[in-house]
Amino acid sequence: MSMGEIRVTSPLLGTVIAVHATVGSAVAAGKDLIVIESMKMEHPVSSDVDGAVASVHIAVGDTVEEGQLLLTVTPGVVASKVDAEQNAPATERQDLARYQKRRNLTADAARPEAMAKRHARGQRSARENIADLVDEGSFQEFGSFAIAAQRQRRTLEDLIANTPGDGLVGGIATINSHPCAVVSYDYTVLAGTQGLLNHIKKDRLFALIAELRLPVILFAEGGGGRPGDTDSPGVTGLHTMAFALFGQLSGLVPMIGITSGYCFAGNAALLGCCDVIIATENSNIGMAGPAMIEGGGLGKVAATDIGPIEVQTKNGVVDIRVADEAAAVAAAKKYFNYFVQPRVAAQPGNDIALRDVVPEQRTRIYDIRAALSAISDGGEYLELRSAFGVGIVTALLRIGGFAVGLLANNPAHLGGAIDSDAADKASRFIQLCDAHDLPIVSLCDTPGFMVGPEAEETAQVRHFSRMFVTAGSITVPWLTVVLRKGYGLGAQAMAGGSFHATSFTVSWPTGEFGGMGLEGAVRLGFKKELDAIADPVERKALEDKLIASAYERGSALNMASHMEIDEVIDPADTRMRIAGMLRSYPPTPQRTGKKRPMIDTW
Repeated sequence: MSMGEIRVTSPLLGTVIAVHATVGSAVAAGKDLIVIESMKMEHPVSSDVDGAVASVHIAVGDTVEEGQLLLTVTPGVVASKVDAEQNAPATERQDLARYQKRRNLTADAARPEAMAKRHARGQRSARENIADLVDEGSFQEFGSFAIAAQRQRRTLEDLIANTPGDGLVGGIATINSHPCAVVSYDYTVLAGTQGLLNHIKKDRLFALIAELRLPVILFAEGGGGRPGDTDSPGVTGLHTMAFALFGQLSGLVPMIGITSGYCFAGNAALLGCCDVIIATENSNIGMAGPAMIEGGGLGKVAATDIGPIEVQTKNGVVDIRVADEAAAVAAAKKYFNYFVQPRVAAQPGNDIALRDVVPEQRTRIYDIRAALSAISDGGEYLELRSAFGVGIVTALLRIGGFAVGLLANNPAHLGGAIDSDAADKASRFIQLCDAHDLPIVSLCDTPGFMVGPEAEETAQVRHFSRMFVTAGSITVPWLTVVLRKGYGLGAQAMAGGSFHATSFTVSWPTGEFGGMGLEGAVRLGFKKELDAIADPVERKALEDKLIASAYERGSALNMASHMEIDEVIDPADTRMRIAGMLRSYPPTPQRTGKKRPMIDTW
């Protein structure tokens, strides 16, 4: 070997399977000169310098040792050779071309007829909904190349073209820069039914959601199990983990369900696990679709007759009713924001308007939602289950920048009395707030719980008591503001069980209090004295005097003088008092697991 020549040696033990260099040939640094096979893998060998091959010491088929001399290179400039190689047009790799072709088949554009049919019904595709929901470019999909498990009955080309993702699009993303997971059924693929690979994908995603503690948004549309899948070795599919895994997320992460169109069976079961259900006007939601109903011998039923939006809103299944999918996504993003941003910059409310919410005439009803508009930052709030349990209003809003859950008696319904549906609605809302660390603000104006034989037919004893046991299990701040009536067990329920059980209990000047309705208390407590007066006019005069005395004794100022409530405040100071109290609490500690076992679906 001449002076200045560069030695090129073998990096390992193996067999030479290719030699691309001959003596005198130009060499570009980094270009493959020899290929050695070892353990079924090919190892290219190159020179570290430009130049020309000075000598070659091996041939194809030779076995070489690590460090053995393969060839030598005389350093030098081979510009014309190098330039020609660098300027050569790039050729597309076959593996990338194959990947891109298959990737294109997962996109909406690959199925124009299905998309046209979807749009003709006024609905969007799964991918269009996701694109509207998440930050642009943030969606990272899982399992996009899955296809229906029907290779025994359909061609691979057919399955790739017509069952992309096995009818489920899912992955992780961000909404307003906050991490989340999105899982969407694709109704254009086998009517959104749940197949083998579809279930496996869900299982993977649900486990990842639990590991990363990601809020999840579910778009549910379609049916249940898919009997047409032929590639599964099982019998029933009842061993699938999706429902168990999804149920375990309850109370761990915020769960938002959105549905549009038909949502039956397995899709409905997943939807029902969610903390909140947002449904469009064209929604039909039911645990069984037409085929299952007919198969059960119950006759033929049109899909549109099963769980229409009017029914599922009135009965409390649907939390938020919206016009279409665009409105559903907007509502989901608004809901999501309350849970991922517990505090933002404060916006003004309408403090002065709070002074006029409650009329001076104590028997006059008023619109409780006027109080919500005035007390909330920017007048914005998101009401849940507005058509169910209407005696109590539940809503998410911000006060002084703090996200809170607010419940309020509705004096326009039963005078604000709490019936079974309202108690159920309030109890679940309390669980929701506590599970995800939202402080609770209660606006109390109730004469108590609903009374009478008809009320007891609704199992009111159990339903009403649910408010006490639920409130007794929470750890979030609870702030009670009495707007007018604070009577009996109903008022205690609206204050978390007791006026002294909450962070504070304050009252507006219009507040009036009693162990029960004051008129009834007087007639019951002074029955003997009243019955002893024969003259009805004189009896009525005594009764009026006793009632007036009871009202004075139960006034907000007198209650405060006995420390049964913490303070009487100017309604215009309500927002200030609530925000000030919330600022006094230490930051919520970071949790690694659940605070509550779950959030009751009802």
